[in-house]
Amino acid sequence: MPPTSPKKPGWGRISKTLSFWILVILIPVAVIQFSGGRTEQAVEIDYTDFREQLARDNVSKVTIQDGREATGDFKQRIVISGREVKRFTVRYPIADSEKELDALKEKGVRVTAQASRPSIGAYILNFLPYLLLIGFWIFLFRQMQAGGAKAFSFGKSKAKLLTGDTPKVTFADVAGCDEAKQELEEVIEFLKDPQKFTKLGGRLPKGALLVGPPGTGKTLLAKAVAGEAARPFFSMSGSDFVEMFVGVGASRVRDLFEQGKAHAPCIIFIDEIDAVGRHRGAGLGGGHDEREQTLNQLLVEMDGFESNDGVILIAATNRPDVLDPALLRPGRFDRQIVVDSPDLRGREGILRVHLRNKPIAEDVNITSLARGTPGMAGADLANMVNEGALLAARRNHDKIYMADLEDAKDKVMLGAERKSLVMKEEERRLTAYHEAGHAVCAIMVKGNDPLHKVTIVPRGRALGLAFTLPEDDRVSVTREQIEARLAMAYGGRVAEELIFGRDRVTTGAASDIQQATGIARRYVTQWGLSDAIGPILVGDNEQEVFLGQQIMSRREVSEKTAQMVDAEVKNVIDRAFEKARATLTEHFDLLHRVAKALLERETLAREDIAVLMRGEELPPRPPLPPASPASTPLGHVPPKAAVPPLLGGPEVSPA
Repeated sequence: MPPTSPKKPGWGRISKTLSFWILVILIPVAVIQFSGGRTEQAVEIDYTDFREQLARDNVSKVTIQDGREATGDFKQRIVISGREVKRFTVRYPIADSEKELDALKEKGVRVTAQASRPSIGAYILNFLPYLLLIGFWIFLFRQMQAGGAKAFSFGKSKAKLLTGDTPKVTFADVAGCDEAKQELEEVIEFLKDPQKFTKLGGRLPKGALLVGPPGTGKTLLAKAVAGEAARPFFSMSGSDFVEMFVGVGASRVRDLFEQGKAHAPCIIFIDEIDAVGRHRGAGLGGGHDEREQTLNQLLVEMDGFESNDGVILIAATNRPDVLDPALLRPGRFDRQIVVDSPDLRGREGILRVHLRNKPIAEDVNITSLARGTPGMAGADLANMVNEGALLAARRNHDKIYMADLEDAKDKVMLGAERKSLVMKEEERRLTAYHEAGHAVCAIMVKGNDPLHKVTIVPRGRALGLAFTLPEDDRVSVTREQIEARLAMAYGGRVAEELIFGRDRVTTGAASDIQQATGIARRYVTQWGLSDAIGPILVGDNEQEVFLGQQIMSRREVSEKTAQMVDAEVKNVIDRAFEKARATLTEHFDLLHRVAKALLERETLAREDIAVLMRGEELPPRPPLPPASPASTPLGHVPPKAAVPPLLGGPEVSPA
């Protein structure tokens, strides 16, 4: 038996709609066609036969239309061409004349006249607007009956229900946030075996709020909960609630929780809940703002008079400071789970997750990669691994080598190399001494992290970079470390002055000055490290102002205090500048050696700097990873690890 061809998706729905509109048009046409109530159809005959029957006095009446066509009845039936004819239609060869009418009158035929009848097409054109209007309303009511009021479904929830067919993400795919996983695993265990907790008087948590910076894996954790829970999981974004229609947001919240109660026990996930959960009274719309109505309905559904037993709400946000306090209280969000940037162990676990299905070479050291990426979130590490795979493919490697991952890490953290940028030899020499000044200050000023890499290869908007690598993850910074960092920031400008003179210093230190000034101002106003100002907060924290909540509570600073702050900031910067000058003056020979090596090799690693400090010659470069002849050259040799830049790139906050 030959296989039947599969039906095209949606063809049944299209055919039903097409049949409906054909019926809408054909039914009125049929009504018009048969509305005359005639019992016998007129037969068209020749003019000769008509004149013959007229001569025999067999015509009873005639109706003339437009002088060229006549319809009438015979007195007695006749047979023409084998057919019996009682009613006939005839066309005159010429327009009727007085003689034609006289012939009809002589035979006593009753003669009438009428205008030409409109065609079926004319009827359809006249009735087309009414047909379309009637058809639209019939279609609308059919949709309302068949699809649960689809035409008016904008008040329904847009939540997606994840079923068993959805590809599952499990907790095995999540790394770097063990405490958050443990909290959510407990929620899942509560859903699977509630008696284990209720026998001791515990109750099902109402909600869990995932809080953390962007890219740390909040949404991925929610996907893992959906994959592990084996219960209905509704997913929705905070921005899906509010639209242009008033009351739609509150209606969608009600519908969402009604669906949840129908599938209880279940989990509802709302991503970016700060879109609807912002502090009430803080917007410009007042108490009747649509967003506030949505939030009020959400508060009622989470912990109101009606019970929502078995419905757990999980939400994610990176702005917990703007959420309404009523939303954060126990009974609504019973747990606030912090999903922070991963530590060294967490970064290593994340890298193993993303590298487990990729062919990697034997020289890949995951621990070294994790140590060289402090501050990077899970999304950054995933992007780094993907860039490494793309770079290895571009170089025609059969595996992903450590050099590929190191170059990908530099690209993600510092920006892509601008090899096409052509610099004059004098500018290149000036850049080399600028970065050498940073490097010498980083090595010789006590309190700095170990220097890990210095380069004069342009990346992003920087012409060169010098950055350090912390030996371990750090949660606080000492006063000595901050002052050492400031001295390193001004090392580039001081080196330019010592080598080329004050008249030839350049604008290349603009980002260094901006970063150092920001650190010095926080040193005085926020961290309380200034002896002149003391351990007090001057002004507010440098956070985003939330309109309505903070704009009225901003404290004013007196003119005298502001002058003291400015003077103390300048004092801190001057001390750092002088410390950098003293350091470079004392180690002038090392400054020249580092700058010369940068001009020759463009990039120096920690080991190269150690060789230069001992006054020895740099060893030859290590061999490149194997690649086909068509591969792209690797360029400069990457170091074993790299870290976020201190100078010439994104600012690294000391706290």
